[in-house]
Amino acid sequence: MDPTTAIQSATLAGSHTHDLSVWSLFLQADLIVKTIMLILVSSSIWSWAIILDKWITFKSLDIKANRFETSFWSGEALEKLYNRIQGKATDPMARTFCAGMNEWKLSMEGGKHALDGDLRAGLQQRIDRTMATSINREINMLERYMTFLGTVGSTAPFIGLFGTVWGIMNSFAAIAGAQNTSLAVVAPGIAEALFATALGLVAAIPAVVAYNKFATDLGRYGDRMEAFSTEFASILSRHFEQQDKR
Repeated sequence: MDPTTAIQSATLAGSHTHDLSVWSLFLQADLIVKTIMLILVSSSIWSWAIILDKWITFKSLDIKANRFETSFWSGEALEKLYNRIQGKATDPMARTFCAGMNEWKLSMEGGKHALDGDLRAGLQQRIDRTMATSINREINMLERYMTFLGTVGSTAPFIGLFGTVWGIMNSFAAIAGAQNTSLAVVAPGIAEALFATALGLVAAIPAVVAYNKFATDLGRYGDRMEAFSTEFASILSRHFEQQDKR
C-alpha cells in the first residue's frame, strides 16, 4: 500500500473515532432522543422511590396487623381495646375496627340498649357498611402510585423504542449526507438509538415486577381485612343474641 494512502486511511479512521460511553451517547443524541432518555431516567428513579416506599409500607402492615390481631384475639374486652387504641390506630385493620366500634357505640349511647329484631338488623347493616367503607378507603390509599408503576411498566419499552426508531432515522440521514456506509459513520447513531431502548427496559422491568408483587400483596391484605370484618361482625351478632337472652 502506498504510504500516503495508508496515512490518509488512518487519518480518516481516526476522524470517525467516537466515545461510546453512556454520558457521551446522551450528549451526542439529538434533542428528541435526549428528551426521551430524560423521561425514561426520571421514570425509573421515581419508580424505584415508589417501590422502596411500598415495600416498607407492606412490610410494616403485616407486622402491625399481626400485633393488632394478637390483641384482638387475646380475650381483652372489645370496649377496652377500642378505648385503648381509639384516635391512635396506626394500621388499616385497627382503624377499621375502630370505625365499626364507633358506629356500635353511637347506636348504643343513643338509648337503644334493647334492640328488637329490625333495629338490630339495621344496626348490623350500618356497622357492616361502615367497616366496608373504611376498608375501601384504606385500600384506595394503599393503591396510591400503583397506577404509575403499571403505566411505566407498560409504556416505557415503547417510549424507548420510539427513541430507537428516531435515532436510526438520524443515522440513515447521516449516512446519506456523508455518502459513507462505513461502520465508523453508522455505529454512533445506532448506539444512541439502542441506548434509548435499553433505558426503556431498565425503567419497565422493575416497574412490572414490583407492580405484580404489590398488587398480589394488596389483594392478600384486602382479603385479610375482609375476613377480619366478617369475624368482627359475627362477634357483634353473638353479642346481640346474648342481649336478647337476658
